[in-house]
Amino acid sequence: MTAAEQAPVLVTGGSGFVGGALVDALVAAGRPVRALARSADAAQALRGRSAEPVTGDVLDPGSLARAAQGCSVVYHAAGVNAFCLADPAPMERVNVDGSANVVAAAADAGVRKIIYTSSAAALGEVPGTVGSESSPHRGWFLSEYERTKYLAERRVLHDAAERGLDVVCVSPSSVQGPGRLGGTARLVLSYLNGTMKFVVDTRISFLDIADCTAGHLLAEQHGRPGERYVLNGGTFTTRELIGLLASTSGIQRRVTWLPGRAAMAGAVLIEAGARVARRKPPICREMMRTVLNGHTYDGSRAERELGLHYTPVKETITRTVRWYSENGYLAAERR
Repeated sequence: MTAAEQAPVLVTGGSGFVGGALVDALVAAGRPVRALARSADAAQALRGRSAEPVTGDVLDPGSLARAAQGCSVVYHAAGVNAFCLADPAPMERVNVDGSANVVAAAADAGVRKIIYTSSAAALGEVPGTVGSESSPHRGWFLSEYERTKYLAERRVLHDAAERGLDVVCVSPSSVQGPGRLGGTARLVLSYLNGTMKFVVDTRISFLDIADCTAGHLLAEQHGRPGERYVLNGGTFTTRELIGLLASTSGIQRRVTWLPGRAAMAGAVLIEAGARVARRKPPICREMMRTVLNGHTYDGSRAERELGLHYTPVKETITRTVRWYSENGYLAAERR
């Protein structure tokens, strides 16, 4: 093991789905891992993963300075991914300002490289095109989340270049696998549990959590500084996804397919009603815009330049459905 590999690796977001998988993989590789923890519960969970927790927050530069001291590499996976927020400012502070704080702390501590978890959503590809590292941005945003990740990626690359710090951006599509309960996973669970009544026809790009983790580690080894690498294991329609879920789980559910205009009208009404009641809407315009737009991504550059091999989507879904079943997330098992 080289001297750089013997130095601690700092992971932000180590309590999350992507960050937690990174912690596990780095520990398994024999790397000493230090992880930022915002709470006592998070610190305890990180200790259980054989990582050294450091109390702190990406919005607290002092805690980042302490955490980064002596580290060789920072995996910055902390971030907020949310739709339908009444006030998106806190999400912007974490995703944009928090990322700038991580770059500054890493540079001041003499860290040699940052692996930044961006998002394929930040590509902002023109509707109907395939998103890739070279996609021109459409010039407008589908959601506040997309906007903040776009701004965060630009800020990270700019600040790292100014400070002479190597940064590689990893841009995963929708990350799925055992343990995932949020985001697109909610659609999967709602179909399996029979609570999904209405569906729109769109396209979804999909990445196995194991491939997401491997892509990050390979980006540290082989990624070019200042570049982004889109990670995407496959793209399919919602009809194909439902067919795959039915065939792998044996669960058949009847759903109603809605035209796009009807779905958007429903989202407008649901959002308005929730705002009047001062509740967070379960569906809103920006969420439906994102769904109806759909995404198709090209993850081949990571295969060519990083040496990443993607898991077949059917295998990912089979493992995920099995995990849901074994952990009591399916209605049939709960009964």
